[in-house]
Amino acid sequence: MSAADGDVTPKLAGKVALVTGSSRGIGRAIAQRLSSAGAVVIVTGRSADAPVGGKRGGGERIMSGTLTETVALIEAAGGRAIPLAADIEDMAACRALVARAIEAGGGRLDILVNNAGYADFAPVAEMEMDAFERSLTHYLRAPFVLSQAAMASMREAGSGWIVNIGSQDALPPPRPYPEHEKTRGYHVYAAAKAALHRLTQGMAAELIDRNIAVNMVAPSTAIRTPGTDDLIPQDFPTEDVEYLAETVLAMCHLPAAERTGLLAFSMHFPWACGIEVRSLDGHRVLPRREPPSWANPAIRATGE
Repeated sequence: MSAADGDVTPKLAGKVALVTGSSRGIGRAIAQRLSSAGAVVIVTGRSADAPVGGKRGGGERIMSGTLTETVALIEAAGGRAIPLAADIEDMAACRALVARAIEAGGGRLDILVNNAGYADFAPVAEMEMDAFERSLTHYLRAPFVLSQAAMASMREAGSGWIVNIGSQDALPPPRPYPEHEKTRGYHVYAAAKAALHRLTQGMAAELIDRNIAVNMVAPSTAIRTPGTDDLIPQDFPTEDVEYLAETVLAMCHLPAAERTGLLAFSMHFPWACGIEVRSLDGHRVLPRREPPSWANPAIRATGE
């Protein structure tokens, strides 16, 4: 892709998108940006009208954010969003979600963003099996189930876009190992994300001849959200979510033959490809920002 392609803002009018985990954080931002490009966005998560609690670190924690709030933000900006409450840890609910989204979207689903997440860090020797299983459910089983369900509709339509939200943590740690690799306790999370990266590339190969693009987008470093705030050291320099949302949008409009199978990172991809990054409502152009020096050196700027 040439830098000139970045001058063209993708238009998603008439498209329907499903974004999981969109009651807050990264998922909410992605839903807002897809909406500002013209898509009807179906937002889903467990928190419909009130925040719902969940287990972390052996205790119960309630995080802010609801689907109702996300819909209100999108509608205030002139977009359209449809809330569908669902718990993707429930296999039956997960299997039914795509069909519900297609019905709510008027019989179509063009874009699926597998964003919903769960993180409960602990060293491997100390991690409880429940945390292990939930990590795999969110980052591998649910994307597999939802993508599999979406493929049938996308094949029938002759096009589609699947975007999996990955992580730079999936990349191999540098050696000699820095101290945080020994103590942070995020390696099960990282392993699940690494599997999602590989699944993304495999699905891309399987679906390219059906004009269904499958790509991965991840933060180049870290994005502070209600769900990750206590997992990111307070002195760690984070990045703005708008760059990731713009990178997701960039994965949702070109034919699969032109853009599929990428592992794209939010600060690297727009910089390398000359993509203009806009605010979540699409109204303002944000500063062009070079990837930070502290990002993982194994990241490939163009995602290839």
